[in-house]
Amino acid sequence: MEIRQRIQWQEEQILSPFATHSIQSKGREFPLEECPIRTPFQRDRDRIIHCNSFRRMMHKTQVFLNPQGDHYRTRLTHTLEVGQIARTMARALGLNEDLAEAIAMGHDLGHTPFGHSGEFALRECSPIFFVHGDQSVRIVTKLEHDGKGLNLTKEVINGILCHSDRHPWAYTPEGCVVRFADKFAYLNHDTQDAFRAGIISEDDIPYEVRTQIGSSVEERLSSMITSVIYHSHEGKIALDEKTNESYQLLKAYLFQSVYTNSLAKQEEHKAKEIICRLYQYYSNNPKVLPPNYYKTVEEEGVPRGVVDYISGMSDRYCVATYGDLFLPKQWGY
Repeated sequence: MEIRQRIQWQEEQILSPFATHSIQSKGREFPLEECPIRTPFQRDRDRIIHCNSFRRMMHKTQVFLNPQGDHYRTRLTHTLEVGQIARTMARALGLNEDLAEAIAMGHDLGHTPFGHSGEFALRECSPIFFVHGDQSVRIVTKLEHDGKGLNLTKEVINGILCHSDRHPWAYTPEGCVVRFADKFAYLNHDTQDAFRAGIISEDDIPYEVRTQIGSSVEERLSSMITSVIYHSHEGKIALDEKTNESYQLLKAYLFQSVYTNSLAKQEEHKAKEIICRLYQYYSNNPKVLPPNYYKTVEEEGVPRGVVDYISGMSDRYCVATYGDLFLPKQWGY
């Protein structure tokens, strides 16, 4: 028996009957010979982690643009935290951890430089209604590997697409777990970063939230995770009513006090200017795009190729490119 077959046999013995067993995967767009060691979902996780788009998340904004401290979240650290939370819930519920982790690792690949402000900027300056979840799917199905994509399983692609509220819930319970894990991670860890930035303090968190689900970030995160574990049944992933009310209250508070805070957002107009000027430049000069993006221009039009290129940039590469194109260089003797 190959190692992969042994792992799949163990899945049949250990996992919940409502879990997504890797041997029952709906497969890939382009069939592959099975790996003797890894299951299809383990293979997907590895393909995502080793791709260029995953590495670029190290230098992409989570909430705070270009922070001076080393301890603020980036898009990559957020992704790793989502993966950890998703695995914890999946393990407790008897679901497929490998599938949950693969979805978590890929869910934010499509984020723009400068966080959601970059996403909004691309919507304003291009005719494409940019959505990072849709772009994540585009990356794994088309853009990575020089236009070949990563050829992931359908379960992972569906989970990536459905991790946000813009789409229906995933058709696998593991995909639904990741959707909750993403919400729990960004809400609690953005709170922690806001504490570090001095924008809010623990005493500012709504009293109802602190009394119902915990008086610290750690307690609130634990309460949310525990709620999902104890209130999910027969493959339906859910929060209890009390925890959901606190979650919604905390979310509304953060949107009012952090996500739209003038201190946290004071550099966003610069980020928007950078992205819009780059979009205009490449739209007028599409032939200077890298060959794989110019191929997209020829196949799908200028806006699509330019948006794909800019959205894939890291924050620092975006700034450096802007500087090369629009700022004067030092003149040497």
